[in-house]
Parts: sequence; C-alpha cells; structure tokens
Amino acid sequence: MKPAAPMKIAVLETGRPPARLGGRHPGYGLMVERLVGPGHAYETYRADAGALPALGAHAGYLITGSPAGVYDPDPWIADLLAFLRGLSPDRKVVGICFGHQVMAQAWGGQVVKSDRGWGLGLHRYDVVRRAPFMDDAEAIRVPVSHQDQVVALPPGAEILAASAFTPHAVLRYRDRAALSCQCHPEFEPDFARALTDGHRAALDDPALVTAALASLDAPHDSARVGGWIRRFLEDA
Repeated sequence: MKPAAPMKIAVLETGRPPARLGGRHPGYGLMVERLVGPGHAYETYRADAGALPALGAHAGYLITGSPAGVYDPDPWIADLLAFLRGLSPDRKVVGICFGHQVMAQAWGGQVVKSDRGWGLGLHRYDVVRRAPFMDDAEAIRVPVSHQDQVVALPPGAEILAASAFTPHAVLRYRDRAALSCQCHPEFEPDFARALTDGHRAALDDPALVTAALASLDAPHDSARVGGWIRRFLEDA
C-alpha cells in the first residue's frame, strides 16, 4: 500500500561510478532512487564528502555502494558510523553493498576484506527467511561487486537471504527499522557489464572476470529486490 503522502528520503551517496567509465552512467544516488521508484521526496547528500542530513530530518535513508571499506580511516566514514548510531530506531534505513556493511559495522557487527576474494557478476542468494515485504521465498539472482563482507552479525540482525559465498547477504534488523543487502539491485545490466569488464580483479584472476561477464547475460531479479525495498519503506 502506498503512503498517503510522499516519504521524505535522504539518499546518502558514498561513492560514484569509476572514472574509467567516462561519466556514461548515472550516479549511485540516482540509481537507488530509480530502483525504489517515484512517489517519494528524495534528497541526496554526498556523504563521502562529509555532507550528512540533520538527525531525524527524514523518515527514510538509502545508503549507496562505495569503493571504500568501512574500516578505512577516512573521517567521513567515522562520521557516517556516528550518524547511524545516532538515528532513532524507528527511522527506515536501507543499505546496499557498502551501505549494508556500514550499517552492520555501526550497530555492532564486523566487516572485513574477505579471504573469499572478489564477488562479481550475477550471484544467487537463497531466501532463508521470508519477511512480510518479500513477494515469495524463491531464490534471487542479482549483480554483485564486492570484496568486503559482513562476517559477524550485529545484535538484533537476522539473515533473510544467503549463499555459500556470502552467508550474510540480506539482513533485517529486529530492533530497528532497517534492511540491507550485499548485492546491487540498482545496477542496470549495461552498467553491471561495464563495471565488470576491465575490473581490477582481472589482474589476479582473469577467469573470474570472464565468468562474471558471462553470468550477466542470464535473467536477474533486481526488480524483485527493488520491490522488497519499496514495500519495506512504505509499510507502516
């Protein structure tokens, strides 16, 4: 059910497409807006440049992906962690990739550069727990691009979807209005291919990138995950 009035949502942009793509694709903030869809009042903040909204000024928050790691010493990451810790638990928060990781790190989990290596291409996650905003319990296949992973769950977090490669792939928080995913449902197929083609992971493992590119030709479930996020945000 749609809300009676547009929801005021802050988009916390923590990165942007790599310069090697020549500005041919929209920024990550616009990508997540398009994923969630129209009908809401979005305001974008360059969190990676130190811009954050006032605490409590928005009903919802969307945190984008980033090339940064949550363990990096950059001041803006410390500021974002403090911001998340200061948010009221009733504020809706959704994190994607880096957003997923920074939420876990802020609220008592642990994120590391995984010894599993790079996750690239289309990955399958099995649904292990179905939440009310999820359409069904069928597995999802969504683009990924990450090396860092959540390795310890924060208190109050539960796993909704997982894989052998990414055991903490989709998280919901029982003690706050928060949802996050390691995958990138906001990546359109052409961007996912452009990002993967020429990826730095090819320096160590060319076969990984070749296989990832091939996987992106298969059908994906990004729209389904986008529907989960939209319903999560809009449900009372």
